[in-house]
Amino acid sequence: MVSEPQKELRFTRSVQALMFCIIGAILFGAACTLLATSLYRDINPVLPHPFWALPCLAFAILAFAMARHLAKHAYLLLTPMGVEIFPFYRPAKNMHLIFWQEIADIEFDAKQHWATLHFNPEKTAGVHLSLKPIRKKSRTLLITALVLRMQSAQSNPSSR
Repeated sequence: MVSEPQKELRFTRSVQALMFCIIGAILFGAACTLLATSLYRDINPVLPHPFWALPCLAFAILAFAMARHLAKHAYLLLTPMGVEIFPFYRPAKNMHLIFWQEIADIEFDAKQHWATLHFNPEKTAGVHLSLKPIRKKSRTLLITALVLRMQSAQSNPSSR
């Protein structure tokens, strides 16, 4: 944890949060539809029972809670110490810190969906990071920040 949070860049899983918001909205709409149509069961007994709206509503609440969690908590943090990676499951327990001194080079694929942090110049060891959970505009900021950090480290080896 950095004592000066203004010196860190935080990237969240905003694309995944949006997906869970859409799923939650669809499930909430299904629950409302099931409740509305169940009012006419006396006219048409084939309509579903209002009970079926409860699972849809429960899953909608879970989807919205997941979306809030993904939008609020970090996926990647760029700090003065290094890159902190928070996985999807149990991020506090399984957080991984890669110090800037450990990173020899950084590569990005052509579509900017993946980043590879290489630990040696031969590029035989490293970490692959999916950039898909990050919004496209934020992805550009992340790539720029990583490239500039690596350029400054290469031009000034004593800062590594």
